Amino acid sequence: MTRSSSSARAAAAGAASRTPASRATGEVRIIGGQWKRTRLQVPDRPGLRPTPDRVRETLFNWLGQDLSGWRCLDAFAGTGALGLEAASRGARDVYLVEQDAGLVANLQAVALRLKADRVQVLRGDGVAQLSQRRGDGLDLVFLDPPFGGTLFEPALRAAAEALAPDGRIYLEAPSAWDDALLAPLGLVLQRHLKAGAVHAHLLGRDAQPH
Repeated sequence: MTRSSSSARAAAAGAASRTPASRATGEVRIIGGQWKRTRLQVPDRPGLRPTPDRVRETLFNWLGQDLSGWRCLDAFAGTGALGLEAASRGARDVYLVEQDAGLVANLQAVALRLKADRVQVLRGDGVAQLSQRRGDGLDLVFLDPPFGGTLFEPALRAAAEALAPDGRIYLEAPSAWDDALLAPLGLVLQRHLKAGAVHAHLLGRDAQPH
């Protein structure tokens, strides 16, 4: 959330008061950067599964520890662990997109607590938000949609069109996406990790004409 004024605090408090309190079922921690070791609550929401610490650590080893100047969008923000990790490591602009009103209120509260003026919390549909940003030149898009849904292909397609030429996508999915699946979307696989039931991918735009 970009505003740090009293009106922003009031808006966040109002959103929280209109939404039933989210019962926490656990927590994750930011693992690097300015807010290292900051705890983030994991509210009790069906299908909410924050990216494990080990996977996030590997991801930011792939990306590099310093994201200064990057523009990032987390399309299914949930706890905000991915986007806040990017902001903690210096990203210039971080957009956290989430549909669930309770999770949005939590994200707003965390952003205010951290004085995260480079973080903007947006309530809405992640795929629609990416589609509106076609040609926007994002450096990094985080995609961690519900595993039981059908959002993977439309989210990847919209993310690819919102990327800068050298931008990258982090994809979390229940199965592996290889180059044969990614090529029709204009994407290539750069890195892959399997951790338990999670397949973590780092993707880039395909520079080769087809």
